[in-house]
Amino acid sequence: MTDQLTAPHLPGPWRTLLDEARRYPSPHNSQPITVRVHDDRRADLFYDLDRGLPAENFGIPFAHVCVGVYLESLATVAAAHGWAVHEDLRLTEMDFDSPRRQHLLGHLELAPVPVTTEAREQSEAFHRRRTSRRPYDRRPVDPRDTAEVAAIAAAMGQEFGRTGERGLVDDLIRVNQETLFDDLRDDAVHAEILAWIRTSTRQAAATRDGLSAETMLIPGPLLRVAMRHRWLWDLPVIGGVFRRAYLATMRGVRELGWLTGPFETPRDHVEAGRCFLRIWLALTRHGVYLHPFGTVITNPRSHAAFVERAGIDESGGRMAWMLFRYGTGQEPPRAWRRRLDAMLLDRDAATVAR
Repeated sequence: MTDQLTAPHLPGPWRTLLDEARRYPSPHNSQPITVRVHDDRRADLFYDLDRGLPAENFGIPFAHVCVGVYLESLATVAAAHGWAVHEDLRLTEMDFDSPRRQHLLGHLELAPVPVTTEAREQSEAFHRRRTSRRPYDRRPVDPRDTAEVAAIAAAMGQEFGRTGERGLVDDLIRVNQETLFDDLRDDAVHAEILAWIRTSTRQAAATRDGLSAETMLIPGPLLRVAMRHRWLWDLPVIGGVFRRAYLATMRGVRELGWLTGPFETPRDHVEAGRCFLRIWLALTRHGVYLHPFGTVITNPRSHAAFVERAGIDESGGRMAWMLFRYGTGQEPPRAWRRRLDAMLLDRDAATVAR
């Protein structure tokens, strides 16, 4: 897969920084962040509401989690090039029914800083980072690596929980599997998922976004039939084929992790996203892959089951807002990303939802 720089000329370091940062992970690989560059130091940040996931429960809060992931991504690559990103954020609730489809998030300004060894290592990890839906190799992760993750989380007001208990791991993987089937029964969520499914290499290459059959490790024709004809999931034989194909990608998972912390305001959601990417990069530095189980969080029944079975306390405005599997294994395929010009807004073209 090749990505050519097709963006128009950008002043200062923006072209390099934005091109690298567009590798940020996003829900359903929807890539909703857009940017309007003013000059060599200043830019505005937006969220493209047409690329959000408002149908899912907590889909709107996770829009701001995605913003936090992007901001941390941009800060990571910028630091390796000798720049700090100063933010003036305007975090208001997103109205996905607004006729103005670009939601203003705030303003960014670059300032020069020395490049450190840590900055280079973080940037290298960012470029290596991938979501792995492949089977893992059953090797336990070094406790020193998970201790580092716990320290990162704690420093940002979050709590990292984990389990290697075989029964609980298998139970939560089944919850994750059944969540997909449950979501497909909801017409709005089903339509939203279907809009982001890419069942062939040609389709994925054309859109450069979404969930491709290649990265999901499910044959394209099977994925197409499974998603378009959801009633087949309930048939004993065919439904069993779909379930086995999905669970085959979960072989070798020995550990699951989750994050619990403040999750009430847009600011909470943005900070959660920053924390998640820092944790992801820490695991990447140690050769550990990660795969979020996002639908377990956004599906109310699955979320309740997860919290109850893991014994998580969600009192005091705290929420278990992320569940993921992590481990080692073969290198996964890289997901497509939109070209840089697709995420840029003209200076006078954006219709802004404030």
